[in-house]
Amino acid sequence: MPTIRWARRLDRGRFFAPAVVGILLLAGCGSKPAGPPTGPGGTKAEAPVLNVYNWSDYIAPDTISRFEKETGIKVNYDVYDTNEVLETKLLTGHSGYDVVVPSAFFLERQAREGVFLPLDRSKLPNYHNLDEKLLARLTANDPDNRYGVPYMWQATGIGYNVDKVKAALGGDVPLDSWALVFDPKYAAKLKDCGITFLDSPPEVLDSAQIYLGIDPNSERLEDLAAAEELVKKVRPYVRYFHSSQYINDLANGEVCVSVAYTGDALQARDRAKESANGVNIAFLVPKEGAVFEVDMMAIPADAPHPDNAHRFLNYIMRPEVVAEISTYKKYPSGNAAAIAFLPPSVRDDPAVYPPPDVVARFKDHRAESLTYTRYENRAWTRIRTGR
Repeated sequence: MPTIRWARRLDRGRFFAPAVVGILLLAGCGSKPAGPPTGPGGTKAEAPVLNVYNWSDYIAPDTISRFEKETGIKVNYDVYDTNEVLETKLLTGHSGYDVVVPSAFFLERQAREGVFLPLDRSKLPNYHNLDEKLLARLTANDPDNRYGVPYMWQATGIGYNVDKVKAALGGDVPLDSWALVFDPKYAAKLKDCGITFLDSPPEVLDSAQIYLGIDPNSERLEDLAAAEELVKKVRPYVRYFHSSQYINDLANGEVCVSVAYTGDALQARDRAKESANGVNIAFLVPKEGAVFEVDMMAIPADAPHPDNAHRFLNYIMRPEVVAEISTYKKYPSGNAAAIAFLPPSVRDDPAVYPPPDVVARFKDHRAESLTYTRYENRAWTRIRTGR
């Protein structure tokens, strides 16, 4: 059985003191790949071990055990729930991980610091299964698709309890707009049944900018201030900020509206159906647009077992393997060949694989400068603390 551990969590905010940022970047730039042990004649002789660091609850139950059984490689599987936690470990160097899963806009920034090992395509014969259109789109974050393999993708939108929202708002229900959570007129009426926000500055503040008609990749401080002011106006009506708790709370009817990742909201929907508790959950991609993100599998430059890491990436790129993950987690994969292995309930669900008119609303997320990140996290701290 794989060893599954929770890595020690840090505070979610991305605010680092300038001096600390400099130290982290120097550490990231200066770290050297740790070469694998060698056998007779200088041939590689990696230990049959693989250290994986992935998002929490983001893989099928038997994916790891099947890989272990097939390859004889022992997997140590740690999980995290923020890009920020992963980035801190990568930039300080010597994380000990062989495979990590940053979102594309974080991979873009980390790659500039020499954090990742370029992929060896000769060791990835299943690479041809990937979606060519998605790969082309990802070149904005990862030129030439040099460092990352698309794993799953999602939009940030709104998961909501259909019946409770309608009961709270009556006939005045903007179920096509970010106004549902960003307009105090509606948020005040939803306070009692429960509003939650992701505990993530980029997703929430970028969504606020989209609602205001501002480019979510803008680094103008006046645009950030406008987004901060918007979120502050509804802050009194937000029950909590968390990036995973809302899944069960939506499913159980304990909250009624969540700024959510696509797959998480759909997991809440399915859990409610499985429990037959009468909770009806839906997911909304607002008409104004939504942040589009792709989570990427990548190999740290100092990975102790890079060959084993390539074997794992190649295994995940098998269409039947990644299709099982998509089916279980309700996230669409970056694997075009996997579509044929999906059950109709997933393949034909427009909430999982949205139609072209919905995809057209997605806004690509680009890497932020560290300077902007500091300002963004200060704004987030003020929002979280209500100051």
